[in-house]
Amino acid sequence: HIAPDIALFANLGAVQLNYGYGVDECLRAVDMIGADALILHLNPLQEAVQPEGNTDFRGLLPKIGAVCRALSVPVIVKEVGNGISAATARRLADVGVAAIDVAGAGGTSWSEVERFRHDSAARSARTAGAFADWGIPTSTAIRQVRGALPHIPLIGSGGVRSGSDVAKAIALGADLVGTAKPALIAAVDSRGVTQVIAELQGFLDELRVAMFCSGCGDLAALRRITMERTDHDA
Repeated sequence: HIAPDIALFANLGAVQLNYGYGVDECLRAVDMIGADALILHLNPLQEAVQPEGNTDFRGLLPKIGAVCRALSVPVIVKEVGNGISAATARRLADVGVAAIDVAGAGGTSWSEVERFRHDSAARSARTAGAFADWGIPTSTAIRQVRGALPHIPLIGSGGVRSGSDVAKAIALGADLVGTAKPALIAAVDSRGVTQVIAELQGFLDELRVAMFCSGCGDLAALRRITMERTDHDA
C-alpha cells in the first residue's frame, strides 16, 4: 500500500522443491504478498558449505518447469553471487523460466558469510573460505547468457556499486540491473530513508554521466555500444 506501483517479487530457494515444497507453496508465496513474479534462487555453494545445508539439487529442472506452468506470474531464476552460465540459462529457458538474474561473482560472497558462522579452526570454515571468490564474474555471466539467449529478459547483479556499473551492465546486455549493498549501507545510516534516496539519486546521476560520456542519448543507444576490455579493467 505504501508503493502500489512497484514490482514485488516473492523469493524461494529452488532446492526446497526437493525438500517438501511444491507448486502449492510457490502459489502461497506469491499470494501472501501479491507478488508480480516468483524468484527461485539457486545457491549450491552456500548450501554445500552450510552445516545444515540442503544439497540435493538432483532433478530440479522438471520441478522448476512445473512451477512455471502452474503459476500465473513469471518465474525468474537467479543465483546468489556465483553467476549463471550460458548452458544453465538455456536449460532454464527450455523449461519455461521467464527471466534470468545472473547474480554473478563480485559482490556478496555467501561462502564467506558461512565461513564467519563457523568456528575459525573448524574444517568447515576452511572449506567455506576456499570458495570465497568462486563463480562467474557478473560481466562475464551477462555476456555469456545474452549471447546464448538474445531475447530473454536478463537482470545483471552481483557487485554493482555505482551508476557507472549499471551502465556497463546494460551495455553488456542486461535489461535490468540489481544492487543491494549501497542501499543497505545507506539504510542503516542515521539519516535513514533520506540517505537511501540520496544514494539512489547518486546512481542515476552517475548513469547519466556514463551515458553522456559514451555518446548515448537513451538506454537503447547504450545497449548498442561496443564494450572493449582494456588493461585498466584487468
